[in-house]
Amino acid sequence: MLIPRGRTRAEEIDDRALAASLANEALLEIRLLITRAKTRPGELSSGEAIDRIHDLVGFSREMLAVSRPHRWRPSRRGTPSRREQALLDRPMSYRWNTSGPERRAWILRHVDREGLRWTPPAPLPAPHKGAPALSLRHRLGLLAGWPVKAPPDRQPLPRHARVLKALDSEALISLYEARGMERHGAWLRTHLDSDAPHFLFPDPADYSWPDPDAGRDRWECRVLLRMVDGEQVNGLLDLAPETFAALPSTMPRLRQRHLAYVARATERDSYLWGRDHESDCGPGTCGFVAVEGTPAA
Repeated sequence: MLIPRGRTRAEEIDDRALAASLANEALLEIRLLITRAKTRPGELSSGEAIDRIHDLVGFSREMLAVSRPHRWRPSRRGTPSRREQALLDRPMSYRWNTSGPERRAWILRHVDREGLRWTPPAPLPAPHKGAPALSLRHRLGLLAGWPVKAPPDRQPLPRHARVLKALDSEALISLYEARGMERHGAWLRTHLDSDAPHFLFPDPADYSWPDPDAGRDRWECRVLLRMVDGEQVNGLLDLAPETFAALPSTMPRLRQRHLAYVARATERDSYLWGRDHESDCGPGTCGFVAVEGTPAA
């Protein structure tokens, strides 16, 4: 969905059309970075180029997901929460409200350069901290099977994917590092509760449901982390199916289902936790030494 040429400044662009345009802009910047790294190596180091390309690839993927209307799948049954309703009304709400000043300025520069008019979303309702207590309906759902369901016209995940694994901090960090996320792994090493177990299980969104024919051969896993202050937060990590299958699983089945429901209902993620913690983050507190240009979480 591209922005039609000839759109006047007086016209308001919606979030999905803007997201499609931003995804295209990110791809153009990636191509420019590759050209600069090849033709002017002294101007931009390969490490800097790779970091920026990695960030732009993630951003472009998020924008493509926003631009494609898809059936909403709630994390809990019943009417949507205030936060879920805000995301339904304004698909750019999460990205805008979790972006830093630089990314927001980048988005607004694109809007201005294209001669568009776009109203940024209002702040999202503050997510509740920690893992919520499950409702009676959720507790009854524990008896109904695994909570991760396939989108329409898609094959369900295989049986060995419908499992929740418990890992210690170092085992979990090693998975991030194996995915090339060493800096994020270093951040986790100083911010995870090293004495608590952490949990993960395949829980792909509809738009990233595994499809080898489309190049999506990894499983998007939801991660339930316990941080140093005791709060439980969400995260995401893509794993190869064989990597996930090789992880040990010793938890009772009902306990797995319970934690999977808790993880899906947990509203705060590691980014929001890290943003709140940022003012207290450093060698003199948690021991983390930030690398310039690297996001905390």
